[in-house]
This record gives sequence, C-alpha cells and structure tokens, in this order.
Amino acid sequence: MAERITVTLHELVAELDIYADAHLREHHGVSYNLFELLATLAETAPIDITGLARCLRVTKAAVSKRVPALVADGWITADGGEGRRIVLGLTPRGADLVRIAGGELEAEFAGMLAEMRNGPASAGDPIDDGALNAHLARLTDIVISKGRSL
Repeated sequence: MAERITVTLHELVAELDIYADAHLREHHGVSYNLFELLATLAETAPIDITGLARCLRVTKAAVSKRVPALVADGWITADGGEGRRIVLGLTPRGADLVRIAGGELEAEFAGMLAEMRNGPASAGDPIDDGALNAHLARLTDIVISKGRSL
C-alpha cells in the first residue's frame, strides 16, 4: 500500500471494481461496467443520454453506442423525449439485477469491513460503516465543489 492517501484510495477503488467484476461475472454473467451503468440509471432515471454519460464520467458517444444493445438485451428502455433527446429507464430485468446483485455486493463489502472490525487490535480503530460512508460522501462533495471552480 502507498503512503499517500490519494494513491491508497485509487488502489482501493480499483481493487473493489476488480472484485465486483469477478463476483458479477461468476454469479450473474454480467460485467461491473454494465452493473455500474444500470445502478447509476436506477438512481437517476428517467435521464437522457447526456445526463447518464455525465454521471458515468464518459462521453455521450460511449453511452449512445451501448443503448441499442442494452435495449435489445432487455436491460433498459429508451424513449423519445423533447427534440432529439432519448430518455433512458430501467426495465424490470435491469431493476432486478441492480437490486439483487447490488445487495450481494453491499453484503460482501460489509463483510470486508467486519473483518477489519474483528481483526487484531493492531489493525487500528474499529470502522463504523455508516460513518465511513458519510465521510467519503462528504469528501466527494468537497472534491466536486473544488473541481467546478477550476
């Protein structure tokens, strides 16, 4: 592990993504990339392609390119909005995957935090899941706010 918190956070997120991808492929036959798109859509729908791309931190073209296959596979809906806008939503199949697989991933990660709580005293202070999430969410908000002022 790195000594710099910024590097450690990147390493942690990368390893969480790798773990989630392996779990989702083994248990649900889907990639983390697909799950992330569906989970983001579950939290933001109805949303247009531009908005979803912004949430996923990818280009509009990257999302547009995936929409036809996701509709054909029964994961999402794509309906015409105002003008040329295409408004996206989840199908019941997509919502079920987010609910079931998302619950499994949450349980897996909570178990990892429990391992830290139940580990040797030298591992440091016990971790409170809710407090950690609140701190990380607040830090994310601060970084977003500072980034907008650049």
